[in-house]
Amino acid sequence: MSEPVLVVESHEHVRLLRLNRPARKNALTSELGWAIVAALEEAAGDDDVRVVAVTGAGDAFCSGLDLSDPGGEARPPISGQEAVLDDLGWINRIPLLTRRRCEKPVVAGIDGVAVGAGFSLAMAADLRVASERARLLGGYPRAGTSPDGGLTWTLPQAVGYENALRVLLEQEMIPADRARAYGLVGEVVPTEGFDETLIDYCARLATVAPLAVRQTKRMIGQATTPADLEAHLRDELRNARRGLDTEDGKEAVQAILEKRAPVFRGR
Repeated sequence: MSEPVLVVESHEHVRLLRLNRPARKNALTSELGWAIVAALEEAAGDDDVRVVAVTGAGDAFCSGLDLSDPGGEARPPISGQEAVLDDLGWINRIPLLTRRRCEKPVVAGIDGVAVGAGFSLAMAADLRVASERARLLGGYPRAGTSPDGGLTWTLPQAVGYENALRVLLEQEMIPADRARAYGLVGEVVPTEGFDETLIDYCARLATVAPLAVRQTKRMIGQATTPADLEAHLRDELRNARRGLDTEDGKEAVQAILEKRAPVFRGR
């Protein structure tokens, strides 16, 4: 039997979601993306869960979208109110879940690279703890398009307008110490024993009064969220897809697969 693409662990009041494709640096497929959505929805509705942690197996958090994935839906049928969000797919449903629909703190444990959609996944969390070997990269311009995964909202919220543009457009891999200085992560800890450090941190958060946590997250979210978040996420995803469909977008993806520099023509 093959290993599950997402391993779900319970540590008392902490629910740990571990991306489990270490041979592919935990690159995101449709199967993995929808598994994350389902696990977040389950944790949000479980009264015994007070903190949700997301991390990766092996030596990476998440290397981004797996370009070899055929892109099948790989999800259960959606109906009723959830069908309204169907056009968000899994990639833009995740920030909606982590930031609005889950009133429990979501902590990203970044050990190794977080690139592209993996970077968006990390920034969709409420809090981020990084190991000393963590490295972050927006990566979307390299693919000839603009961000998805809520990054056009979560990134400037964390680091401000100019730094958000610098992070996305300069296309430099950002090491852990600089990520901390930018405000991309809140804490950098030793790589050795990272899992234990992450779980211990989440366990401390879980001791805070649950009602106080929910109310605090809800009110801070209301103060810092776009008036129509779902519309923003739809526009973001529409632009990201439009970019990939251009000549430059197709050239960028082909260049990534061929491991060469792309030739952009502005169309």
